[in-house]
Amino acid sequence: MAKKTKSPFPTREQIVKYIQETPGRVAKRELARAFQLDAGQKILLKKELKKLTAEGLIERAQGKRYGQPGTLPSVTVLEVAGTDIDGEILAKPVEWKFDAPPPIIYMAPMRAGQRALANGERVLAKLEQLADVIEGRTVYEARTIRRIAHAPTETLGVYREGPAGQGRVRSTNRRHKSEFSVADNNGIELFDGDLVLTEAMSGKHLGMPRVKVIKKISTTGSKSISLIAIYEHDIPNRFPASVVDEAERAKAAPLDKREDLRDLALITIDGADARDFDDAVFAEPDPENKGGWHLIVAIADVSWYVRPESPLDVEAYKRGNSVYFPDRVVPMLPEALSNGWCSLVANEDRPCIAAHMWIDAGGNLTRHRFVRALMRSSARTTYEQIQEAYDGRPNKITRPLLDDVITPLYGAYQTLLTARENRGVLELDLPEKKIDVNADGDVTGVSVRPRFASHKLIEEFMVLANVAAAETLEKMKLPCMYRIHGEPSREKLVSLKDFLDSISIPFALGQVIKPNHFNIILKRAENTPNSHLVNQVVLRSQSQAEYSPDNIGHFGLALKRYCHFTSPIRRYSDLLVHRALVKGLNAGDGALEEDHKDFAEMGEHLSDTERRASGAERDAVDRFAALYLSERIGSLFKGRISGVTRFGLFVELNETGADGLVPIRTLNDDYYEHNESRHMLVGKRHGRVYRLGAEVEVMLMEADPITGGTTFEIINEGEVKKSPNNAGNKSFKGKSLGKGQQGKKPTAKKPKGKSRASRRRAKNTK
Repeated sequence: MAKKTKSPFPTREQIVKYIQETPGRVAKRELARAFQLDAGQKILLKKELKKLTAEGLIERAQGKRYGQPGTLPSVTVLEVAGTDIDGEILAKPVEWKFDAPPPIIYMAPMRAGQRALANGERVLAKLEQLADVIEGRTVYEARTIRRIAHAPTETLGVYREGPAGQGRVRSTNRRHKSEFSVADNNGIELFDGDLVLTEAMSGKHLGMPRVKVIKKISTTGSKSISLIAIYEHDIPNRFPASVVDEAERAKAAPLDKREDLRDLALITIDGADARDFDDAVFAEPDPENKGGWHLIVAIADVSWYVRPESPLDVEAYKRGNSVYFPDRVVPMLPEALSNGWCSLVANEDRPCIAAHMWIDAGGNLTRHRFVRALMRSSARTTYEQIQEAYDGRPNKITRPLLDDVITPLYGAYQTLLTARENRGVLELDLPEKKIDVNADGDVTGVSVRPRFASHKLIEEFMVLANVAAAETLEKMKLPCMYRIHGEPSREKLVSLKDFLDSISIPFALGQVIKPNHFNIILKRAENTPNSHLVNQVVLRSQSQAEYSPDNIGHFGLALKRYCHFTSPIRRYSDLLVHRALVKGLNAGDGALEEDHKDFAEMGEHLSDTERRASGAERDAVDRFAALYLSERIGSLFKGRISGVTRFGLFVELNETGADGLVPIRTLNDDYYEHNESRHMLVGKRHGRVYRLGAEVEVMLMEADPITGGTTFEIINEGEVKKSPNNAGNKSFKGKSLGKGQQGKKPTAKKPKGKSRASRRRAKNTK
């Protein structure tokens, strides 16, 4: 019998590659078997694995198993961390010892009849590594093996009287399918409908989970909808007494060395429901520059009243920004300042920091200077009033302003549009939802917010002032909190190209990407059935704007430098810019201190508070919209598909702008596969397609103002492709079941090389 040939010992590169390409973690025995090593070679393998681990090329985990650094074992403990923008449940590893961000983990839906996973809950889960890589992070799908910890320790919910007087709490979190039994009211008198904060009670017991009431927040109804969002997102909404006292001690600022602008016809232009006025504008032709203009943007001098390290300053930084709800504002500063001394109230003296700016006939900024000043607003006007006046329908407020104030403002605005067009600013057409709430807190309507040229006028004036502020601080060599917006990532661009290919719009990836390239795409789609769809997908391809002392420019606005200067009442970032300007101008008290905090750390904090505010505002709008629709269950609506996920479709209604979910189980007569790159669900049997942006008719099935959940069922059928066999992406192996198979969820595997990142919205691009 021939002697067995000894296998060659693998190189260290081969060992590392095998570990990297093997799902989960690999034991030494598996490596030895894979490379067919004998007893002597196994000793060498042990030494080589020790070296590779010491060099950080591989990682040794419990059980003497090896993996790529930063990867997770096939079975591990996870904690539910929330949801992404499409509502898919995200989790994070309980143990993560690396400096790099942990992998992205999507939890597979629970089986029919099982309680949905709640935020903070821990599970033992089986992981499957996907082909996706999002922003350099590995992506996993996790399936629950068993729960380790049940509901989170605290739950916000609405109290109801149950059978035999037994109290019940219904969670405001739509993922809590079960109610909670109130085992201890903590001596608090409760009434049906109260909004309460509860704490989970330990111990095993039959029936629904038991809770103890910690706090009664308010009586529920429309007036509590915003409070739900405030508590769920941990928005600070009560000012400490020391902060209120400091604000109420504020007094009028003296003229002193300020420039006197009180005789200048500066006016404020805001929404009809605005509660604070922090910017005023003025324009006049520049006699020294034919076709050019002299513009003034005057901003409330918050730095005069909010001094570094004062109680006001500490609280303002903690909040980061004001948060705006349909029925209220949670301000960054107490009312005595936000609606008082720091609000440019008409016909009252107010301190300000003003930007004098000169533009040429092409709308280009030729020079600028900043001054600390005292002003007196000539009028408080609204966008609607200004637009109607310019269109030839002035009222008693705007008629005296038309020739000398309003007309020059529009003249300067038209000139600024020339520069905007030449820069190639990203021009997305994305309507904004508007909730109308009366004095009693009741929703009277949900609509798409109107957009006038007067809105754009103010935006262009503010952008110009923000650019001037950034340029000034750079010239003075002072710290600046830039508003940065990076280019889209390569993976997002690849995903966008895949989608555009499906609707025959060319997009070359080899070029240096500029905002105008996206405008060309939007122009090609304009006045076509795909227009709304293309705007949505282009938006999702963009990165998110943030605050940083390191300038990378602003991609969306096509600007080399940009900061936020124009809203220090409601944004702490703007207050920092004001303090730096005061320091550079040597303009008195309230300047940026020499030993100021680290701007990089502050930028991260302010970006976080901005995202927190956006999430709270979005959730409140969803709940108000659900409240408005709750009396129209069974009604039919026209709408568009605004989101496509593996568990269903999101539909935005034409009439109101409200949106909701069409669960995939309600789609009739087919198995549906999720084609992520093309943003559509495809019926495997009949080839019926539901794609992002498609027009649909839906029936309202559920609208819950407590959770904000709205559910529809599609009435009309989707588009049917001619060749069902080619309709879907064959790399999708899983099936999601249609009507008659309720409770089962899609388990579609992701196409190799395709990313979930295209679904990430970049809400704030300015």
